[in-house]
Amino acid sequence: MRFLRPLIRPNYAQKLSLLATIPLIIAVTAIAVLVAYQSRALAEREIQALEHQLLEAKKAELRNYVTQARNGFSFIYGRAQPDDAAAKTQVAQILSSMIYGTDGFFFVYDYDGTNLVSPRQTEFINQNWTGLTDDNGVPVVDEFIRLARKGAGWHSFMWQKPSTGESAQMVAYVVGLQDWQWAVGTGVFIDDVLASVAAARAEVKTRVQRTFVYIGAIALMALIVVFASGMMLNIRERRLADAKLKELTQRVFDAQEEERGRVARELHDGISQILVGVRFALDNARRRMARGDHDRVLPPLDKGLDYLGTAISEVRRISRDLRPGVLDDLGLGPALKALTSDFAARTGIETEFSTVVFSNRLDQNSKIALYRIAQEALTNIERHANATHVTMDLRGHTKGATMRITDNGTGLPPQQDRSGSGIGLRNMQERIEQLDGTLRILSSRGTQGGTVIEARLPLSHLLPPGGGTDSSQVQ
Repeated sequence: MRFLRPLIRPNYAQKLSLLATIPLIIAVTAIAVLVAYQSRALAEREIQALEHQLLEAKKAELRNYVTQARNGFSFIYGRAQPDDAAAKTQVAQILSSMIYGTDGFFFVYDYDGTNLVSPRQTEFINQNWTGLTDDNGVPVVDEFIRLARKGAGWHSFMWQKPSTGESAQMVAYVVGLQDWQWAVGTGVFIDDVLASVAAARAEVKTRVQRTFVYIGAIALMALIVVFASGMMLNIRERRLADAKLKELTQRVFDAQEEERGRVARELHDGISQILVGVRFALDNARRRMARGDHDRVLPPLDKGLDYLGTAISEVRRISRDLRPGVLDDLGLGPALKALTSDFAARTGIETEFSTVVFSNRLDQNSKIALYRIAQEALTNIERHANATHVTMDLRGHTKGATMRITDNGTGLPPQQDRSGSGIGLRNMQERIEQLDGTLRILSSRGTQGGTVIEARLPLSHLLPPGGGTDSSQVQ
């Protein structure tokens, strides 16, 4: 079972190979079957045409023989009476002498079925052969008589060859001498025709088999090429995937280190300095109490309390930047409102936030992604845009949800002039792509420039109304 498991559950490379080879095998098989069918059909038509031509040549030859024979005794038959025995004997002698080739001869039967002439098979003479059939049960003499009564006709049957004693297919041409009630005819064996036709069919079969071999060889070569190409493509894609995975892992590490560095700077430059001030104020108050100067203790204690309040605010701000509790408690709308308000208070940039109430709620991943995109966009505006006015708009619609952030800053530089890794924009792009959304960035430079960042999420990320908390607010 361990050996069959890879076949039952193929990996990605095997699936890719199967996906490429199965249609090719089906197509090659269909082409081979079609080619074989068309080749056999065309060859069969040609063989039938060849057989028809050979048989017609044989029949024309027989007709000429019979015509010549009849011309040979017509001067006797034309003047004789129906009961002229001497004339009949003379004509029978003439026909008996007309033998040709190794097996060719003329035969005569009267309408009663009695053989009158059979020069190569004399044992048939003067015997009645009514009801005689060949090896396949085909009537012979009765059919001769029927054709003779009609005037003339062709008949095909199995007959013993005088030269070999074996049965072979014969085609006979019979004419009737109505005054004497004779059936006169001759035949030719067509085993050479049948052998030629059989040889032609065998050659066609060989050619079709050879064609199958050629098609199989071509298909095998194509399969080898497809397999080799698939393996090369798979190896190349795997290497690219490994390289992208390493790059992504490194970027994750870089982002983590950047975030840790930011938190470390916030702690060192902000909270650490404030706590130093608290320590200094408390130490100052302790020294004054030790000297007994109780009237001057309150001012450093009040300053220390102010420092502690500032430290608490800084801790809350850092905590909100890392993971805003309002996003989980109240939803995306209030979280973005708080983010823009804090941005305006911190930077002095005029900031407006607007939203349209819609009844659907965003799922958790979408809320986090849009919040982080807004956070990253405001950070970029603060650092690089030199903007004086920022607007943020969030709304739902029939196709999903859209968040648009607009500023009147200097805009983004051209793509070829951008320095750095652009990890912020790349993070925004990757966050939205993971949710099957789209991110558009429109920017122009100059006095009337600015940047527009538009993030769109599909309708699949909007939950139906009625579940959980109040859905009347943008969640």
